[in-house]
Amino acid sequence: MGKLALLHMLCSILIFWSVTVVKAEDAYRYFTWTAAYGMASPLGAPQQVILINGQFPGPRLDLVTNENVILNLINELDEPFLLTWNGIKQRKNSWQDGVLGTNCPIPPNSNYTYKFQAKDQIGSYTYFPSTQLHRAAGGFGVLNVYARSVIPVPYAKPDGDFSLLIGDWYQTSHKALRQILDSGKSLPFPDGLLINGQKQSTFSGDQGKTYMFRISNVGLKTTINFRIEGHKMKLVEVEGSHVIQNLYDSFDVHVGQSLSILVTLDQSPKDYYVVASTRFTTTVLTTTSVLHYTNSQTPVSGPVPAGPADQQWSLMQARTIRWNLTSNAARPNPQGSFHYGKIIPSRTILLANSAPLISGKQRYAVNDVSYINPDTPLKLADHFNIPGVFSLDSIRAAPGAGSPHLATAVLPSSLHEFLEIVFQNNEDTMQSWHLDGYDFWVVGFGSGTWTQDSRKGYNLVDALTRHTTQVYPKSWTAIYVSLDNQGMWNLRSAMWDTQYLGQQVYLRVYNPTASLANEYDIPTNALLCGKAAGRHP
Repeated sequence: MGKLALLHMLCSILIFWSVTVVKAEDAYRYFTWTAAYGMASPLGAPQQVILINGQFPGPRLDLVTNENVILNLINELDEPFLLTWNGIKQRKNSWQDGVLGTNCPIPPNSNYTYKFQAKDQIGSYTYFPSTQLHRAAGGFGVLNVYARSVIPVPYAKPDGDFSLLIGDWYQTSHKALRQILDSGKSLPFPDGLLINGQKQSTFSGDQGKTYMFRISNVGLKTTINFRIEGHKMKLVEVEGSHVIQNLYDSFDVHVGQSLSILVTLDQSPKDYYVVASTRFTTTVLTTTSVLHYTNSQTPVSGPVPAGPADQQWSLMQARTIRWNLTSNAARPNPQGSFHYGKIIPSRTILLANSAPLISGKQRYAVNDVSYINPDTPLKLADHFNIPGVFSLDSIRAAPGAGSPHLATAVLPSSLHEFLEIVFQNNEDTMQSWHLDGYDFWVVGFGSGTWTQDSRKGYNLVDALTRHTTQVYPKSWTAIYVSLDNQGMWNLRSAMWDTQYLGQQVYLRVYNPTASLANEYDIPTNALLCGKAAGRHP
């Protein structure tokens, strides 16, 4: 009888535990999106754009930390299509990253259901098409991840929340732009700038109240300076990290980057310019929107506030952005509890970008390798052990004396490595680099050529963590990254013309022992193409 009673008690505990686990599972959010062509007039003249559920830009995707997303994407375009979730880490789940190295594109008149989680993340992000030059036609949108109610944030709840997608724009169709690149030429200068898909928008607020502005650069190739006439901007969050809350008059937002600022409407009641203008360009493009006080009777007037002039200003501003060590992010523990600066990197990877001509055509390269997409996604080739798709010795870990050439560049690495990666920019153009699956510490910026002595100037205490960093002309940027997320991850130029013509690699983060603790299984609905076609997930 004693044993029977004990068995009943154990069963009751197991049932209670199981029910508790089910109830404690994070919420699921379900979406059905359709990508299709439509007409819009972003710069005033009608042109074909890519709509998501009939919207340009696409629907705003608002999530809470740890929520699960089940999103069925229907492709009604005439070309294969993918969306990528810029800045979402896809923990243990590069299967859902939505780039050509991990996913087969969705064929026309077909669909694919993404399944991913905003695991341990907060912040301002975006989504956009990763295929071809679809991003030049739209298909992009806002992706915000809000903190759970039990997790404090280091600022008072704002009275309103605006999301701004800023970026350069072409009147020319994405197919015509693609033909330009395919012919071996560079893209022309953009035709204009947009804020939320328009030349002008209006943001209304009450005098004396404070509003959050979430700003993301979704353009193709141009750094943009953002400012609001007569108002200070308090920076509070950058790509999932809470930062020291400095005040700024204007802010440089490089391609692929996102940030959140607080603005208090503490001026006299009237309308004020909201300004976005290009940086590091000979011709300066400017677009304006309006900050409207609800008790205003005075429209905007007078000259548009000027932006900063030189590169040094931008560099000095970048160095003021510091991690808030005492604040938490998505988890309750302080961000500074991870002492990244005390870890000695296992090795250094030095990546030098270049703009060579290969077979008489303009290409862009990393360590002399200009990336080409195979017909089989790298992740599928790795999973099915398909030979001939990629090689782990396809690119050197530092620049050499080789000739520029085409290849499918994959850098090998091991799970739990701690890397130092240096981006060396010997060109006279701005660069912007993004790593899927991770954020990283931006420990140093410098001019000229990086050397080992450059480490003496690293910030090893409160460097910002983010997923996209700028590299200034004739300069270098150094990052530290902890490889705690197994998978195949795209390390790319965020400037889409250079990415399209080869300025990208993949980082294979690998552990030879298969374990669900490190990586999820291939999805049962995975699309299979190329040499993986006909195989069973």
